[in-house]
Amino acid sequence: MKAGALDHLARLVVLALVSTAPAAAATIQVTVDKLVFSPASVDAKVGDTIEWVNKDVIAHTATVKGGWEVVIPPKRSASMTLKTSQTVDYFCRFHPNMKGRLLVAP
Repeated sequence: MKAGALDHLARLVVLALVSTAPAAAATIQVTVDKLVFSPASVDAKVGDTIEWVNKDVIAHTATVKGGWEVVIPPKRSASMTLKTSQTVDYFCRFHPNMKGRLLVAP
């Protein structure tokens, strides 16, 4: 094989490796303010982290009925890394009118 052909082949291999690399995980913030999750609906991927930032002076939770729960202390934040592809509706156990949704893609 000629040197030019080898260079071209090497570039193609590098390009293929770069284009198939998995996307880096993201941290997605959900603000809790005045008894509201904002945004109420979040699109995420497995491996992403959801960080709830509580601006209220009272505690909240992000609770999935029959599933997980994250306690969010007043004026603090709490987070969870998403491990499965699913759509979940969550609410605050202390204030059930507070609702959110996570749409988690693979």
